Amino acid sequence: MLVFYSSRIRLLDPANTSIPEINGFWYFCSCMQNLKEHISGKLFHVISQVCDEMEVKAYVIGGFVRDILLKRESKDIDIVVVGSGIEVAKQIAKKIGRSTDVKFYGQFGTAMLRFNDMEVEFVGARKESYHHYSRKPMVEDGTLVDDQNRRDFTINTLAISLNQLTFGELIDPFEGRFDLKAKILRTPLDPDITYSDDPLRMMRAIRFATQLGFTIEKHSLEAISRNKNRIKIVSGERITDELNKIILSQKPSVGFSLLFDTGLLQHIFPQMVALHGVEIIQGKGHKDNFYHTLEVLDNLAQHSGDLYLRWAAILHDIAKPATKKFDPQQGWTFHGHEFRGAKMVPVIFKNLRMPQNENMKFVQKLVLLHLRPIVLAQEIVTDSAVRRLLFDAGDDIDSLMLLCDADITSKNDYKVKKYRDNFQLVRRKLKEIEAKDNIRNWQPPVSGDVIIQVFGIKPGIEVGIIKTAIREAILDGLIGNNFQDAYGLMKAEGLKLGLHVQYEVSEAIVVKTNGPVPTVSNDETTK
Repeated sequence: MLVFYSSRIRLLDPANTSIPEINGFWYFCSCMQNLKEHISGKLFHVISQVCDEMEVKAYVIGGFVRDILLKRESKDIDIVVVGSGIEVAKQIAKKIGRSTDVKFYGQFGTAMLRFNDMEVEFVGARKESYHHYSRKPMVEDGTLVDDQNRRDFTINTLAISLNQLTFGELIDPFEGRFDLKAKILRTPLDPDITYSDDPLRMMRAIRFATQLGFTIEKHSLEAISRNKNRIKIVSGERITDELNKIILSQKPSVGFSLLFDTGLLQHIFPQMVALHGVEIIQGKGHKDNFYHTLEVLDNLAQHSGDLYLRWAAILHDIAKPATKKFDPQQGWTFHGHEFRGAKMVPVIFKNLRMPQNENMKFVQKLVLLHLRPIVLAQEIVTDSAVRRLLFDAGDDIDSLMLLCDADITSKNDYKVKKYRDNFQLVRRKLKEIEAKDNIRNWQPPVSGDVIIQVFGIKPGIEVGIIKTAIREAILDGLIGNNFQDAYGLMKAEGLKLGLHVQYEVSEAIVVKTNGPVPTVSNDETTK
């Protein structure tokens, strides 16, 4: 039996009043055609056959159905059966010859089957209830309606029957198909109950609104604000997982604005909330660094899908509140915020339960360096300054330039044009210097081992002094970035330190060896 309550979209706001009943009817017909096309494959017919043989009712439900109607690709399929999901999965695996691809989770009453590139989860229909102190539900067997009631949003309650007699029929007691058309996020039950029971749903609401471009229904949005304190019972890992999905969306500022407006951001990421606001003294104010950060993030999102580069955008000015000072002559300053911000990165990653690994170091590095290209763009661009930037940024120079380009957000059109023109000059210089001097991921042409062997000394301060002199000379363009020039300078610097050459080393030997450098005496080099 096909279940739906109305062919009219419920009126939520004045924008929907112009949609007549007939439009709802044709939208419904279009939905049905779309759905049947997507469940015509072998997998769904095998499920239908097995469930009829076992005399259990089965439905595909949730995100897969939602994404069909939204014309989005989905690789996860949720199958709800009124009975044992594990037993159904076992029989289906036998039918399609993929029993080794099935994983069973008896504790949760679920089974996961891989079919081609799809992950198909089987679960028995269930009814849930919650304790106030935990988002972990108490579960009991239930009906399809019970299973739909427990879901987060009406757009995720949509179910398609897979049994032979009703194959392809849509079961939609909450009219989720019309909320999809109206781009509305609404909870199937009282939103205060939905969010209090499982507070992670508040993050999911904001994530879906950001990813799909939907509006959170008024009462539901108000309920998020009322229940924001409940987020404390959710693990940091789960919160950050949702936060990262928001960050990876096409326009992350939408999600962060909702997190801020509902008060959730204060609970999960207070350092970012501290960026908000403008202070004015003696008629001089500074920009609102919260909204500036969101603008930088959106700018960057147009050019890169790298999660951690986007995190660098979020954190690039994170220390401005801690370094803010007012000077009657200069106005507001934030001196050293890049250094302070780089130190804050590991703390923030730890608080958000994010890994302290190379990705964290990448973010830290970009926060530390983010002013360098901007400063270059304001001044005469010298080869020496460009070499030093390449040396410090290494392989991350392209990411750094993307971040800094996104950071140009002034409302003064003349200033923006000037910055961007100078920025293009910096980019050209970077390419020229890199092609000529090979500075990116720079390794000294003369290593510490060579210095030790040539002068017959032990590791110590002299080695560091000579290496620094070589590096600075190369970066200043005083010598070429090659072994011959560096070797000559090494001997000259050694002489200043009272060191004398004990052995000579050729470039061929250095290139050939990776360990301690074989040496020859002065006498042998003259033979």
